[in-house]
Amino acid sequence: MLAARVLDHPAFAPELLALAAVEAVGPRAREWARRLRDAYPGAGADGLARLATRRFVRQAGAGGATAALAGAFAPVAELAVLLWAQANLVLHLAAAYGLDPAHPDRAVELLVLTRVHPDAESARAALAAARAADAPDEAGWPRAAEAAWRLAAPLAAQAGGWLALRLASRLLPGAAVLAAAAGDAAAAERLAARAIAAYRRSPTG
Repeated sequence: MLAARVLDHPAFAPELLALAAVEAVGPRAREWARRLRDAYPGAGADGLARLATRRFVRQAGAGGATAALAGAFAPVAELAVLLWAQANLVLHLAAAYGLDPAHPDRAVELLVLTRVHPDAESARAALAAARAADAPDEAGWPRAAEAAWRLAAPLAAQAGGWLALRLASRLLPGAAVLAAAAGDAAAAERLAARAIAAYRRSPTG
């Protein structure tokens, strides 16, 4: 269902992925936090956040290394793997700080924290347009064009980076795999720092 909607409305791929992540991952993240708090009553939010960060930074790095083996489709494959790992990371961090990871607001925060949108207002507008994408109107087209541009930017960056890595890998076999793993892990760590800072300031966190 998600794949079909993304193919039908590729301009809204980031928003559709965010909505799907909150729906699919949110309940699991909530249950993860509940189990850990039951097992370790003295564990604080920062402790849970460290566990989540370690887990999903490793996942992002491993996913990047695996995606590096996808040949010509490596940039797209890596971006998809990275976005899903980042969604898991943000939603588990939200749960660590006492927020409901299945709440619709998490989709807004996910788009802002991953820098798909600059602020919550534009993220909410894009999410509303994505939900209504099956029945577009004239007002939806500017938002669709903006979303397409925001999606194209990371894809172009990934493709450019992979071109350089392909050239380097001719001299150093395996360079693309190592660089993808390191780069995606570092990106996840930066995202974790932004999310932790935001959720620590939240009324619940």
